[in-house]
Amino acid sequence: MIESGNWPGERGWPIIGLVAGRPTGRFGEWEETVDGLTRTYSTAVQKAGGLAVLIPIDERLVEHPEKALRLLDGIIVAGGGDVDPVSYGSTRHPKTYDTDELRDRVELAISQCGVAYNMPLLGICRGMQIIALATGGVLHQHLPDVVGHDRHRKLPAGFAEHDVWIAPGSLTERAVGSRRITGCKSHHHQGPECLGDGVVPVGWDDEGAIEAIEIPECRFALGVLWHPEEDESLGDRGLIKSLVDQARADATHPLVGN
Repeated sequence: MIESGNWPGERGWPIIGLVAGRPTGRFGEWEETVDGLTRTYSTAVQKAGGLAVLIPIDERLVEHPEKALRLLDGIIVAGGGDVDPVSYGSTRHPKTYDTDELRDRVELAISQCGVAYNMPLLGICRGMQIIALATGGVLHQHLPDVVGHDRHRKLPAGFAEHDVWIAPGSLTERAVGSRRITGCKSHHHQGPECLGDGVVPVGWDDEGAIEAIEIPECRFALGVLWHPEEDESLGDRGLIKSLVDQARADATHPLVGN
């Protein structure tokens, strides 16, 4: 139980929860499923002044996401495989792959709880899609069918780079300090088809595809399809830095003492 007055953010190191994926890893002769993310996420949080902690996938969090959130000052829902279309009532596209239905359910619950309690929340790539779905949206399962190309994803691996245009006055513009972000690093083939109530698009690529979303009623709730954790060029600005700063500013939280 965290008592009021001892909330982690008051100690100066905002605790940022990173919802872990379940990839397969090799350790010498051993091949195992692990709880993990690429280290760029935790490194970016640390450089921004936060303390990064992993949240392993736990089925109990589907019903009780607040058990994790009461330990945190902010949340990052990270990249990974495709979201299973069963979570938003669609038929599976032939190009949809690498799904994890339990991870979807946990991240959707955590995102919905984070929005409900106004906790600083950032979705990255898959995480942006999760936030869109958590608020009632629907995804394009294979954007090349819509835009006619796959330039936002290098195959078989690697990041594509492209520009994103940001809405003036948006939280995203304030975070990055610009209306145009050049060289965004992307690796995705899915994206929002429609957005849920209270969610607005605030970033687009050169062809008008949605690249960033926000929930204006929340202090800090946004998602981007690119990977800001891979780009340290913004220095003392940027999306992850802004998330950590907001988490530090929120000295108390509605879940304290619950």
